[in-house]
Amino acid sequence: MSKELGPTGRPLPNFPEPKKRKPGLPATVIAMCNQKGGVGKTTTAINLGAALVETGRRVLLVDFDPQGSMTVGMGVNAYELDQSIYHVLMDREIGIKDIIMPTSIEGLDLAPSNIDLSAAEMRLVTEVGREQVLSRVLKPILHDYDVILIDCQPSLGLLTVNALTAADGVVVPLECEYFALRGVALLKDTIEKVRDRTNDDLQIIGLLGTMYDSRTLHGKEVLQTLVEGWGDLVFHTVIRRTVKFSDSTVAGEPITEYATNSPGSASYRQLAREVLVRCPGA
Repeated sequence: MSKELGPTGRPLPNFPEPKKRKPGLPATVIAMCNQKGGVGKTTTAINLGAALVETGRRVLLVDFDPQGSMTVGMGVNAYELDQSIYHVLMDREIGIKDIIMPTSIEGLDLAPSNIDLSAAEMRLVTEVGREQVLSRVLKPILHDYDVILIDCQPSLGLLTVNALTAADGVVVPLECEYFALRGVALLKDTIEKVRDRTNDDLQIIGLLGTMYDSRTLHGKEVLQTLVEGWGDLVFHTVIRRTVKFSDSTVAGEPITEYATNSPGSASYRQLAREVLVRCPGA
């Protein structure tokens, strides 16, 4: 009997229920990266993090975007922060444990950010080992978490290179429209340069189609083109367009909490299982 075809046009596998993680392993660090803005990086980081917590993982969200969208999306006022990830990067006297805050979801913590982080890029240029600063910052907490998700800014500058250098793998959210496809080759070049120069263990975990509308031929064609070009690197899970994502952001909650039985929640729970299959150590 033939398997049901998923939205990517491939047979949809059954993703097993996640097993318990082996104790004593350091966290798997995943960067959400795409130089194009508005493709769902922050939404994916928040909701994937919340879905991973439901599988028993302890997760840290690192907001590494000066816009502070992840911080706001978790219900924190970015402008009222006394300290943020910027202060940890710039001041060796401040450790990341000093800024981590719990969220409304047990097992999901946040390292917040705000516009201060925009100054870090200029200040880091003169630093020795400037690409490894985030790696150094995260090192003391690698055994406190199972998964660390870094939300990158929409550029391929020094902050993004820091995130890629600190990461074990990259998830690339891509809006299902043609302009989103054009920048992926440039991102792949950057990932390969980072792999050559600062992090030879870096892997692309997968490309994730977001804001998908199954009613349009355009969205289906973009997914088909993505699979033709990237093959099995494209996640079987696809995130469909829904107003619930915007509503949950305004509420300052992941969609798994705000609309727990919605199709959006189901998609991110499936993505969490697929990520865990692709990252066996997580």
